[in-house]
Amino acid sequence: MRLQDKVAIITGAARGMGASEARIFANEGAKVILADIQVEDGNHVTKEIIDAGGQALFVEMDVSSQADWDRTIEAAISNFGKINVLVNNAGIIERDSLEETTEETWDKIMAVNAKGVFLGTKAVIPHMRAAGGGSIVNISSISGMISVGYPAYNSSKGAIRVFTKCAAVELARDNIRVNSIHPGTIWTSMSTYKRAFTREERAKTIPMQRVAEPEEIAYPALFLASDESSYMTGSELVIDGGATAE
Repeated sequence: MRLQDKVAIITGAARGMGASEARIFANEGAKVILADIQVEDGNHVTKEIIDAGGQALFVEMDVSSQADWDRTIEAAISNFGKINVLVNNAGIIERDSLEETTEETWDKIMAVNAKGVFLGTKAVIPHMRAAGGGSIVNISSISGMISVGYPAYNSSKGAIRVFTKCAAVELARDNIRVNSIHPGTIWTSMSTYKRAFTREERAKTIPMQRVAEPEEIAYPALFLASDESSYMTGSELVIDGGATAE
């Protein structure tokens, strides 16, 4: 019960890594608010958690909307009384080259991936401060560290990387820790979006010769959310099967 009595908000919790984080956090004792625009899937995961004996609440949410953040925070406080953990997991991708990227695409990706993290972090600060501290886990990507990839997506993930460090330094005296996770290829619905390749083909490009499961990001997120990582802030946790070591 590594998150016993803690209240956690997880964005993008209806599918993939976010859903895995929600299940694992609840299993470790957290009261979980699952936030996502995917209502049907979000309600399904929430029901799974409750049926298994956990405590969970689903909130329909667009992370780029201040009003939606206000509503989600209100739901967390009114139902569970406090906020201890935030996982900024929600993200989108468009696999367009620099010349193919439109202004609309750039703005959309930045709004969800970068602005969403900013809004969420800012929204939980007073509540974590009131709780005596907290942990914010921002899901970036190895795409925020290297140039291989797609300019809009990579830039948004790079923004998360630097924002995490800025927030970590500013909030350290409030005992609010802010860390980032940088996954490599994780097998979710985003993996094959607008790109036709098999899992086996992708695995051949990774030193460990396999693609990760969502749980392999969720468990490190659990570590960062828990008190086990109490002296970590502003850190980058790279989980990529050795991809960036080559």
